[in-house]
Amino acid sequence: MNDNQKAMRFASPEYIPASIGVLAAGWLKHGDALREVAERHPGILAAPEQSDYRELITGGMAEGEYTDGWGCVWSNIHEGHSSIVTHHPVPTRADVRKLKMPTEDMGLPHGFMYLRLADLRGFEELMVDFAEEPPELQMLIDLVLEYNVQQTPKLLACFEYNKPDPLWFGDDLGTQHALPMSPEKWRKYLKPCYKKIYDIAHESGFNVFMHTDGQIYEIIPDLVECGVDVINSQIRANGLDNLARTCKGKVCVALDLDRQLFPFCTPQDIDDHVREAVETLGSPEGGLWLGAEVDDGVPLENIEALCIAMEKYRGYFR
Repeated sequence: MNDNQKAMRFASPEYIPASIGVLAAGWLKHGDALREVAERHPGILAAPEQSDYRELITGGMAEGEYTDGWGCVWSNIHEGHSSIVTHHPVPTRADVRKLKMPTEDMGLPHGFMYLRLADLRGFEELMVDFAEEPPELQMLIDLVLEYNVQQTPKLLACFEYNKPDPLWFGDDLGTQHALPMSPEKWRKYLKPCYKKIYDIAHESGFNVFMHTDGQIYEIIPDLVECGVDVINSQIRANGLDNLARTCKGKVCVALDLDRQLFPFCTPQDIDDHVREAVETLGSPEGGLWLGAEVDDGVPLENIEALCIAMEKYRGYFR
């Protein structure tokens, strides 16, 4: 087993797995200077093979609009960042009754279940649906879930080589300060969806890595029951104490370090931040990965400070 697998299984990794991801916008801004940082810290930050960083602008990272197979219109005004849905194809409950699933294979992209519902209906309309619980809510959930269940075996077949490392799934379930609905509503309507999909993955021999932004600590035990083996959660939205209480010794945390801190802090702040995270969530047995995502808003010196801090503290329990 590699350290990722050992940390996931609480099998005493040699090092805490640690890595930094850079959005395309970051490479466009910092260019070769960032590549030099990556060369100084190869175990933490990987540079792209291509020297023309504009080649990293793919799909929804390009400025402009595109329409996906569900009919959602995605818009982007900041090249190198992700698009957002600006036109929702199912604005009324009557439209839900007429909705058909795509005929094309779209896989399970980021936002495959809960966010897909919001992309189709619009956030406000979906929240009213969860509050009022009309029959159209379950109809929409069933349709999206049916499509996802069809897509799951196709996705697994593409990543057969990846076993036993966990397979990535992503769906942002929280807002900055809370779940968008009560935990009871989430358990009633959405928990069975993730359970069904992750059961398929486990039955095929895969472990499950779930990325989910926002405050979700109240439902982390539910996600573990659904089959999540590694939970990729945000430190600021959830708080270290809440994550330690719900996760430590129970499920591996791929901790998303505080991306809202990085643009505005000093390198010493970053060192303190990473040390606190390791001391709070780490253990000799494992259960912790460290991760950070940076973009064009993060100064180059802070990106290198992240590399240095990760290198310094990943061996904390050796």
